[in-house]
Amino acid sequence: MNDLESPVKTKGGWRVPAALLALSAIPVLAGAVRLNELAGGAETTPENARFFAAPLPVVLHIFGAGLYSVLGAFQFAPGFRRRRPGWHRAAGRLLVPSGFVAALTGLWMALFFTLPEHDGELVLGFRLVFGVAMAVSIVLGFAAIRRRDVVRHRAWMIRGYAIGLGAGTQVLTHLPWTLLFGDPGEFPRGLLMGAGWVINLVVAERIIRAGS
Repeated sequence: MNDLESPVKTKGGWRVPAALLALSAIPVLAGAVRLNELAGGAETTPENARFFAAPLPVVLHIFGAGLYSVLGAFQFAPGFRRRRPGWHRAAGRLLVPSGFVAALTGLWMALFFTLPEHDGELVLGFRLVFGVAMAVSIVLGFAAIRRRDVVRHRAWMIRGYAIGLGAGTQVLTHLPWTLLFGDPGEFPRGLLMGAGWVINLVVAERIIRAGS
């Protein structure tokens, strides 16, 4: 990942990383609960049976996504990066594989796990589209920095990170609906899930253009 200082002003430079960490908190905590469930031999239910049947991709996804979202947030702290000039490159060596693992295991689970009752074909379609988009973004970002194309590297890595944070934004898109109407049905849930990814990508494109 390259220099992100241009769209993130030094003054209040920790506000953006703090917001990203807060956005990551709920899915990270949910992942910790799932790991505890798998490790503790919790009772198998229709909701979690698929995770017990194939726990490895679940565990890899939780660790990959957690590391990617938390570590990636610090790439948006310009002052921190200036004080530790080697941080960006060292973090990138962890971010690329962890993000790629998160994307690939997410795709695997979408393709091979049985759909839960509250999901449907629309949710599945969104997961496949954005899972592929995240993996491609990371690959293109890595390829760009190998060519020393910092501008394209920055743009693709921001897009990949935005998709990776989709789970956090989806909590926010679901909350108003749940408060007003209760649990969303299959079609509204699909739209709310898709909205989380789209919102993140719109914000990402604004950041990319602000720094160009």
